[in-house]
Amino acid sequence: MNRRIERVNELLRKEISEVISFSIKDPRFPHMVSITRVDTSPDLRNARAYVSVLGSTTEKMSALKILRSASGFIRKTMIQSKISLKLIPSVDFVLDNAIEQGGEVLNLISKVSPPTKDGNRPS
Repeated sequence: MNRRIERVNELLRKEISEVISFSIKDPRFPHMVSITRVDTSPDLRNARAYVSVLGSTTEKMSALKILRSASGFIRKTMIQSKISLKLIPSVDFVLDNAIEQGGEVLNLISKVSPPTKDGNRPS
């Protein structure tokens, strides 16, 4: 991936996060939502934003549904902001479970870690 695409990805991640934090006023929308990364197509027409939501599965699906329905609003808000791109990509939102999977891996590692010299497992 070239450096320009990486910079655009980071800029979009930051701007989408700001729009989600300050502009979406839906009361059903959970408070703990973060954009973990953005992948933009080489022609900069499409972007996939990976979303991490803290909560139950129904809250995650609800947040994803709200974000997908608000993608036009998010794009319009980014156009009106200070982004200076020739073309603002359309954004598709995808649920990112990497944080939960990382927590599960750490939990499994702690279960199989060897006991210390005094016979207890490290905490």
